[in-house]
Amino acid sequence: MKVLVAGGTGFIGSYLCRALAEGGHDVTALSRSGSETPEGVDVVRGDVTDYDSIAGAVEGQDAVVNLVALSPLFEPKGGNVMHDRIHRGGTENLVNAAEAGGVDRFLQLSALGADPDGDTAYIRAKGEAEEIVRRSGLDWTIFRPSVVFGEGGEFVSFTKRLKGMFAPGLPLYPLPGGGKTRFQPIHVEDLVPMLVDALEEEEHVGETYEIGGPETLTLRQVTDLVYEAERKGVTIVPLPMPLAKIGLSVLGAVPGFPMGPDQYRSLQFDNTTADNDVAAFGVDPGELTTLGAHLGVR
Repeated sequence: MKVLVAGGTGFIGSYLCRALAEGGHDVTALSRSGSETPEGVDVVRGDVTDYDSIAGAVEGQDAVVNLVALSPLFEPKGGNVMHDRIHRGGTENLVNAAEAGGVDRFLQLSALGADPDGDTAYIRAKGEAEEIVRRSGLDWTIFRPSVVFGEGGEFVSFTKRLKGMFAPGLPLYPLPGGGKTRFQPIHVEDLVPMLVDALEEEEHVGETYEIGGPETLTLRQVTDLVYEAERKGVTIVPLPMPLAKIGLSVLGAVPGFPMGPDQYRSLQFDNTTADNDVAAFGVDPGELTTLGAHLGVR
């Protein structure tokens, strides 16, 4: 199968491209920067926000995977309008190019809670992108994973960066809301085989999967694991959500500050599955990698 992976040089993309190539597929990574790719993977330059730059790369492929995404953990450069431009607009361009270029399969990496009427620009844009995919004439599959961790990912470093923003240089860690927001982290090497399976097996066409890891962890538990892995002591103190809202709203107006009101709103709801769909891929949740095991502390 000829597969184009948009965002193929990114965190998840590099793992997926390698797995597809090792499985015998003809893989091309679409990237704005033209970065290095795993052995056996070609790379072409293109920007999903510019239709003309991607149409040629999409034409003639058997499948297209859309992994292009901005992080919901930080406010993007250019403001939240970039979520619409990249997640909704970029998806629309890829879908249109796939339909015009004779592509059959389309795999969309979305997000838990994706909803056109959601509370954050990220969630709304992801929801609108899903609607574009579902309305297409392609054989589509949509994945909604919780946070993905692994070598090269940002989730673990995010907890340390959050402390640097609220309490730089102090042994205290004021976590918004006491760190009660819940996540269901999944390891990238557990997620990628499911993405490959979804491309190869017809039974996954027209399905939307919510995917999570083997355990649910609060932000506080994640933080404890990260600092335990580094053998560093930290005292976590609750930061009332109203104060976090004020802080992020005020600091978000400061040029270069990486978070804003949307990040506060994202901490108001959990990032967990209602019904973990890993079983659709013959996976037992208990066999998945825990965050603690990845960090070497459990």
